[in-house]
Amino acid sequence: MDKFYIGTLNNISPKGLCRLTDNYELTEDVDKANGIIVRSFKMHEMDFSDNLLAIGRAGAGVNNIPLDRCAEQGIVVFNTPGANSNAVKELAIAGMIMGARNMYEGISWGQTLEGDVAANVEKGKKQFAGTEIAGKTLGIIGLGAIGAKIANAAEALGMNVVGYEAFKPHPCLTADVKLCDSVEEMVPMCDFISIHVPSLPTTKGMINKDLIAKMKDGVIFMNYARPDLVVVDDIVEALESGKMRKYMTDLLEPEYIGKKGIVATPHLGASTAEAEENCAEMAVDELMDYLENGNIVNSVNFPRVTLEKSGAERHCFVLKNDKTAEEVEAKMKEFYGDNLAAIAGAKVRNGEFGYFIVDVKESAEPFSCDCIIRTRVL
Repeated sequence: MDKFYIGTLNNISPKGLCRLTDNYELTEDVDKANGIIVRSFKMHEMDFSDNLLAIGRAGAGVNNIPLDRCAEQGIVVFNTPGANSNAVKELAIAGMIMGARNMYEGISWGQTLEGDVAANVEKGKKQFAGTEIAGKTLGIIGLGAIGAKIANAAEALGMNVVGYEAFKPHPCLTADVKLCDSVEEMVPMCDFISIHVPSLPTTKGMINKDLIAKMKDGVIFMNYARPDLVVVDDIVEALESGKMRKYMTDLLEPEYIGKKGIVATPHLGASTAEAEENCAEMAVDELMDYLENGNIVNSVNFPRVTLEKSGAERHCFVLKNDKTAEEVEAKMKEFYGDNLAAIAGAKVRNGEFGYFIVDVKESAEPFSCDCIIRTRVL
C-alpha cells in the first residue's frame, strides 16, 4: 500500500499526529481510513468498512469499542497502557489527601460564607478536622503501572503500603509493599484502599457489602479505575452507616450526585496535556508499526506478535478457528517450505483468534485456508 489513511474520532493531540510519516494522510472519511485513533467516542453503533485494519485507543479503557465484532472482522484494537499512569497516580494521591483532610467539604462550606468571613472560618473550621496520611496504611488492589506508581508515591509520603496483585507487579514498583494472597486478607489492615484493575467478569462488583464488612471502620475507599468494580448501593449503605468514611472517585455517576461522603471528579484521570500527548504518541506508534510492519503490541483483542524483518516479503494473517497455534504454524511451515525465512504467531489466551507473521525469502503466494479472516502482504 503506497499510503495509509488515518481517521480520528476525537480531538487527538497534535504531538501524536505529527509522528505520522509521509506514508500517512489524515482523512475525515472513516470509511476510507485504514486506521482510526479514538479516545472516548462510542463506536458500538458504527459500521466498519473493509479498509479498516486497526483502531488505536489513546487511553487504557476500551469499553467504547466493540472488541468482539472487531476481532470477527480482523480489525486489531490497540490501547496505550501506562501512557496516562502518572496523571491517574497524581489524581489518586490528591483524592486520598482531599478525603483525609475533608477539603472538598471545607471548600464548599467556605464558598457559602458571608459577613465576617474570618470570624466564621475560625468558628466553623473544626467541623472539617481530618487526619494525616503519614503513618497510615494504604492498600492497593492491582499493582500495574498505575497502582505501582501510587505505591511508590505513598511510601515517599510516609505511608505503609500493602497490596494485592493477581499476576505480577509492574516493574516500576520500588516501594516496600507487603503483598497479600487475597483482597480479603488485605482490606482489614487498611486505612485507605485504592483499586486499579480492569473491568472483567471476575472483577465486576468485587467491592460489595461482603468485602466492605471486612474493612476497617472509617476506611476511605478510592476508585479511579472503573465504575462497575463497585456495587453502588453497598457503597452508599456503608457511607450512611459510617462503616466507610469517604468514597473518592473519578467516575461521576448520576446516583452519586448529592450523596454525603462521595467526592466524584468528572473523569479527570487522563485529562492532562501530558497524558493526552503520551497516549496519542503511543497509539500512533502502535498503528504505524502494525500497518507498516505487521507487528502487534498492546492489542486488546489479538495476541502480541512481533518479528524483525528477515525476508524479501512479509505475509500477515489474522485467523479464527479451533486449532492450536502450533497446528497452524506447522501447516504454514509445510506450505512455505524452503522459502520460509522466519515465522512468529500466537492465539489469544483461551480464545479462538490468532495472528501470524511469515517472512519469505522470495516473493510468493501467501498461505491460504478457511481459518484466515484477513491476509496482508507487506
